[in-house]
Amino acid sequence: MRAVTYREPGPSSVLSLVDLDLPEPGPGEVRVRLLRAGVNPTDWKFRATGKNGPYDEVAPGQDGSGVVDAVGPGVVGFAEGDRVWLVLAQSGRWLGTAAEYTVQPVDRVVHLPVGASYDLGAALGVPAVTAHRALTAGEDVERIAPGTMSGMTVLVAGGAGAVGTAATQLARWAGATVYSTVSSEEKAALAVAAGAHETINYRVADTAAEVQAMCPEGVDLVVEVALAQNVALDVAVLRNRGTIAYYADNGGSEATVPVRDTFAKNLRLQGLLLYTLGADLLEIAIADVNAAVDVGALQVGADFGVPLHHFPLEQTAAAHDAVEQGTIGKVLLAIAEE
Repeated sequence: MRAVTYREPGPSSVLSLVDLDLPEPGPGEVRVRLLRAGVNPTDWKFRATGKNGPYDEVAPGQDGSGVVDAVGPGVVGFAEGDRVWLVLAQSGRWLGTAAEYTVQPVDRVVHLPVGASYDLGAALGVPAVTAHRALTAGEDVERIAPGTMSGMTVLVAGGAGAVGTAATQLARWAGATVYSTVSSEEKAALAVAAGAHETINYRVADTAAEVQAMCPEGVDLVVEVALAQNVALDVAVLRNRGTIAYYADNGGSEATVPVRDTFAKNLRLQGLLLYTLGADLLEIAIADVNAAVDVGALQVGADFGVPLHHFPLEQTAAAHDAVEQGTIGKVLLAIAEE
């Protein structure tokens, strides 16, 4: 089979197209013939820093979608021909989704709902599960479903990003009012397409004043991508007992927290990372995300705020570069057709 791998950390030039033996699934595993693979910031960051575990060779990629083509001993619930999407495919493993086939334990394989495209399936794992955790990080919401966020207000920082659009779509489905911060008119249009009720261009507007004017009582939750830059803003616009759910360190690796303002409001600062989420929260997130996909509440494509950019497998390096350079929308590897 063809795969793209690297043997040492570094820039995208360390990636090579190679031929590998077809892997066989072991007990509790399935083999998936991949049609699409999602490319996320975590992929190029892992490649650049070598944070992949003790492996001589790594095929990157946490997200993907395709068709089960072999099942290992003891597998129940999956059969050859099943359409699936993957989550955490390369976490603690060397063979991710930048390949024609991958072998995964069954708890990382999810049935793709009828009618959902492989493009959507490959775009779910990192962005949608991260967004789900962000929306459930406070004390108010345990599950994402219609009505679970009725009456709530969410501020999504970076509303045109992959996690931002997923959080917007899920929050709207659950009944929340969503405000998004953006940096351009183009990104504002994408955030609105994803479902944002209002957008604020933080480059030209007083974001705190804009949010406070729209929501004088304070927002319930901030989904934050740049805590170091925005923590003071977030504290200012949150209601008492609100939550900042932050999932990245864009704009700086250290944040200065306004201590008195934070404890005076009984605020919660909740960090989140998909890899350490735990089996219990991961199971809940997968179930809720799949329910949203099943009814069309999670979508990709420009009409839904998520333009798609396809690269063939042999151009995985270019796909990594596109993500690192901040391409707007979702970057996918088009590995095969059904």
